[in-house]
Amino acid sequence: MALTRSFRETVKARADRDPVFRAALLTEAVELLLAGEAESGKALLRDCVNATLGFEQLAQETGSTSESLMRMLGPSGNPTATNLFAILRSLRKAVGAN
Repeated sequence: MALTRSFRETVKARADRDPVFRAALLTEAVELLLAGEAESGKALLRDCVNATLGFEQLAQETGSTSESLMRMLGPSGNPTATNLFAILRSLRKAVGAN
């Protein structure tokens, strides 16, 4: 199911005003990935990127293109460990997680 624009705006608005929510998005994404729920974890990572950094800034921070990052976190994407950890490092800094 595709995310609607209003859902993305709602998540972004909440993330902008609530640092606990930002951290929870990232934490849940990582927990899903560790539990073997790769598709759900990547979807939540996409939400986290859209709600915090955006793909353009993430691309600058990771040295990848935004298109490549979007593909990696897409339903059929398969990011390498190096790319996944670079994404997580940038998101961790963006959400203010320790």
